[in-house]
Amino acid sequence: MQKDAVIKPVIMCGGSGTRLWPLSRKAFPKQFIPLYQGKSLFELTVERVSNLGDVLAVSGDEYRFFVQEAADKLGVELPQLLEPAGRDTAPAMALAAFFDGEADDLILFCPADHFIPDALRFQTMVQEAQKLADEGWIVTFGVQPGLPSTAYGYIELGEKISGEARKSLRFHEKPDSKTALEFLSSGKFLWNSGIFLIKRSVLLNALNEFEPDIFNACQSAMADVVQDGSFWRPGDSFASAPKKSIDYAVMEHAKNIAVFPFNGVWSDVGSWNAMFALSEMDDNGCGKIGVAENIHSINSENTLVHASERRFVVTIGTRDLVIVDTPDALMVSALDQVENVKQAVAELEVANRTEASEHRRVARPWGAYDSIDYSDRFQVKRITVKPGARLSLQRHRHRAEHWVVVKGTALVTRDNETFLLKENESTYIPLGAVHRMENPGKTPLELIEVQSGSYLGEDDIERFDDEYGRTTKNRELGQG
Repeated sequence: MQKDAVIKPVIMCGGSGTRLWPLSRKAFPKQFIPLYQGKSLFELTVERVSNLGDVLAVSGDEYRFFVQEAADKLGVELPQLLEPAGRDTAPAMALAAFFDGEADDLILFCPADHFIPDALRFQTMVQEAQKLADEGWIVTFGVQPGLPSTAYGYIELGEKISGEARKSLRFHEKPDSKTALEFLSSGKFLWNSGIFLIKRSVLLNALNEFEPDIFNACQSAMADVVQDGSFWRPGDSFASAPKKSIDYAVMEHAKNIAVFPFNGVWSDVGSWNAMFALSEMDDNGCGKIGVAENIHSINSENTLVHASERRFVVTIGTRDLVIVDTPDALMVSALDQVENVKQAVAELEVANRTEASEHRRVARPWGAYDSIDYSDRFQVKRITVKPGARLSLQRHRHRAEHWVVVKGTALVTRDNETFLLKENESTYIPLGAVHRMENPGKTPLELIEVQSGSYLGEDDIERFDDEYGRTTKNRELGQG
């Protein structure tokens, strides 16, 4: 291996995590939710790969501030390459390969939602794979199956290359139960982790050979890339890239694929069964996640319970259940039926239920808001603003607002006046008034907002100034 070989970790931040509904939803997916010791899977991934090289995140507009908030929390620089639209892993990886760097750089592609507690073992495995990747092999990492799972794709192992590395015979999609058992019994298959170590030039050559439409669309998009602070926005030609996974686009065709087995603990935390395995267990096999002190079990066995900070959950005599309580949705499922949660989400979407994709508490770049109560003529929100942050300068056409500060100090702009609001003080924002709220302090600002009017939708907002790059035409972030 050449001494100047460089590893560039790229974290893939896509995925909606609907199999972990109602905890994970499209507007706030599992990779950004604190699931393990107060940290999100994305944060753990950043920590795991940071020692290998400078990290790049491939994300989208809807998740860019989740990524930025995690980077700020960890105290790291983390540029983001923002996909203009979701096109699956092959185009996303192509964008990263066309990003700034040398042809001989090795790119480590890692999903943002994997749980790998032994970071040192993972780093050692990657470093051991460097030589083959530098020689032109497409290196992937397979996980030794612990059970005949139907939730993962599989890699069929071929002849030895060197050390523990084996050639890949073929990639298999998620099998049925019978086939999964056959795979496990043969000892010739590994779970497909979706983690790859590839020389930049090797990946681009493979895409150009097997998927020229993806190659050309992404090359053109990156030729028009625009920097926006720590965000990099590819050009509109990305929309013409076919939607295809890297497995279908490259791995099923390439002959130079090397597989390194990873024998450490690994999970993509892709189901409630996987969450059960990571939960805090009691003597009766009951698992607790979320706010554990809000869970109490009596004569219960093999039951997983998630509790939020808002409600106490008690189980009595339950067996083989999954109970997930959130402020706006409760799911109770038989343990052997919990994989059907995707069907439940699909049916909620057909019924136009916002709970299918949005939480009651909604994250924003300046903080968050929680919809406490609502009717057809009013809505009550609890708003939290980060220290030093401010909402956009805006007005509403159909609603007025009352603000009551309950913690901290707010700097309020209302038409031509600016004033401070302290705890237990309030103000009124008339319909049509140009206004802004900001937190000039060093602690979080909390206030209660009461909206009243004929229309209370999040798209009733006209922005005049916004430091987060949102405009009146770009309303996907709604509130503030």
